Amino acid sequence: MKKRRQKRLWTAGLFLTPGFLGVAVFWGIPFGDVLRRSFLDALGQKFVGAANFQAVWKNGAFRLAAGNTLHFLAVAIPLLLFVSFFLALLVYGAGKGRRMFQISLTLPMVIPAAAMALVWRIFLCPEGILNQLLAWMTRETWETDWVYGETAFWALALTYVWKNTGYDLLLWLAGMSAIPKSLYDAARVDGAGSLARIRYITLPSLRGTMGLVLALSVVNSFRVYREAYLLAGSYPDQSIYLIPHLFSHWFLTLDVQKMSTAAVILVAAVFGCFGIWAAGVKGSRRIMGCR
Repeated sequence: MKKRRQKRLWTAGLFLTPGFLGVAVFWGIPFGDVLRRSFLDALGQKFVGAANFQAVWKNGAFRLAAGNTLHFLAVAIPLLLFVSFFLALLVYGAGKGRRMFQISLTLPMVIPAAAMALVWRIFLCPEGILNQLLAWMTRETWETDWVYGETAFWALALTYVWKNTGYDLLLWLAGMSAIPKSLYDAARVDGAGSLARIRYITLPSLRGTMGLVLALSVVNSFRVYREAYLLAGSYPDQSIYLIPHLFSHWFLTLDVQKMSTAAVILVAAVFGCFGIWAAGVKGSRRIMGCR
């Protein structure tokens, strides 16, 4: 039995080795060079210590972009998780219409970002469909550009949620399909309602899925730059000026030191957040185990 297990581990390692080598060559080595450059001067020859980090932190554009990115994550991620989980519950219990709902909700995943942004521009521009609908309903003239001003942030958040709901929906459904139906049957026999079954069976059983959905949602949130750029251009409204906009401007000026330093700060912040979250989950499991 032990030899068979070791053989399986060796086989799995053999298949995973090309993937690990690819990550090391195409991600690990370049990021190592980025980390090295974050401590060097503009010519990449003189060690300057934390001077680059201080310069980036004092940069007003960086603080604006970092604050907007954190604001977007704090608002859009919980909204996406709630909407996708709620729709997953509806689709999971839809019965015969389940496949139709899956296709309709995952359709935004296959639409190219450029085409999607064009549709949203037609819908949200001053002469767009939304203003025409509001003018028809209120009998007043509407010329609001929803991509700029106070509504810009919510327009981008809505675009992000609409684009990624179907992806997270599939992940939730995959986790729900692994929950034994006998648990739900036993809960019904004991008189548990729908909310009780969700609280005491579905949510505890989806802890691993929840971590995966959260991680992938955060990763996909950094790709919202495509939609922000296509909707509002390189210089969008101040509320949706994100980290990728800043990197794009620094790339045009070839400011390697600032890009490298900001990338190191960003990666450290992301890993730190996930480390805190993992520690919290581990601590909650220990507490539950003690109980």
